Amino acid sequence: MKNFELFLSETGISIFYVKIGLGFIFSFLISFFSVPTIIKISRRKNLMDEPGVRSSHLRKIPNLGGIAVFYSIGICASIFAYELFELYKFLFASMIILLYIGVMDDIVVMRAYKKLVAQIIVSALIVIGSDIRIRSLFGIFGIFELGYFVSILFSIITFIILINAFNLIDGIDGLAGGYSIICSALFGISYYRLGEYNYPLVVLSVVIIGAVLAFLYYNLSNYRTNKIFMGDTGSMLLGFLLAFTSICFIDIFIDKSLPGVPKYHLQSAPVIAVAILILPIVDTLNVIFVRLYNRKSPFDADKNHIHHKLLKLDLTHRRSSFYIILYYLFIVAIAYCFRHFNINLLLLIVIALGFIGAYLPDIIYLLRNNKKTIN
Repeated sequence: MKNFELFLSETGISIFYVKIGLGFIFSFLISFFSVPTIIKISRRKNLMDEPGVRSSHLRKIPNLGGIAVFYSIGICASIFAYELFELYKFLFASMIILLYIGVMDDIVVMRAYKKLVAQIIVSALIVIGSDIRIRSLFGIFGIFELGYFVSILFSIITFIILINAFNLIDGIDGLAGGYSIICSALFGISYYRLGEYNYPLVVLSVVIIGAVLAFLYYNLSNYRTNKIFMGDTGSMLLGFLLAFTSICFIDIFIDKSLPGVPKYHLQSAPVIAVAILILPIVDTLNVIFVRLYNRKSPFDADKNHIHHKLLKLDLTHRRSSFYIILYYLFIVAIAYCFRHFNINLLLLIVIALGFIGAYLPDIIYLLRNNKKTIN
């Protein structure tokens, strides 16, 4: 690969844009042509997702689409963004562990504590082994630089929360995949604007987009024989990678000694990252609060997720996913426009708008029922 880069530099062609183009094309094609084989094997071996309490589908659907996403990202990222795997030695190992745990859970349904132990190991590997951690809160609640052990603990918890949060929003067609594409695009654009030192992260973001876009072709398919879910394999992998990219984004504004790092300091960097990932964060917090209020275990399955509320309004999966993503993109736009506000005020605005979005379907449902009662 390095010889190929040397050849391109001699011809005057930018290796970065070649990596972007090839990374997207190959990640899309690998995922696109892998899914039909996975669907065929899943149907033959009856490796299907059965409709349950939380399910929004009525028939058995293959749920190993995450394998194709991993396969595509694993190949293309290690070729076109190999610098990341040289810099962060435990990144690929963490992805492999998540693949194993995800596939096991999709096939035989693992106990929650076993999944949690695996997620703790994965998070510890990337946080301690690769030193990917939240080092500062930039003044949120008056807290700036975190002590080493506090930073490690907080970062591991953040990884675990985001891995599970993406798993929880994967309840209707197109939502987890579509939101992952949006998040990757936003982080990718940010990395591109922040200098060439971050170009491998831009390539990683593009590779994720290509792999998930191909998966969505089947996930949103109206043909019964083509449909597939990403399962825990895909949702945990995407949650992990987006947690990784978000923490890397925050870290850019801390170590200014690195080449290509912006000379300005974005005080609201953690809030921007929260705004980009606001949907899984708010949805997870909301369902936990509701379950605890109803004196139920936070791990009990229910239909209090945002996507379930929109389905209750008789919207289709596609429209529900579109409206949810559109609303939370609005929150990202607000956070970006007011990025120079006081960081605590901006965080309050972002979280408040996030919870308003979570309860807006409930308000619409109540108003609609009241109108029907009056009539």
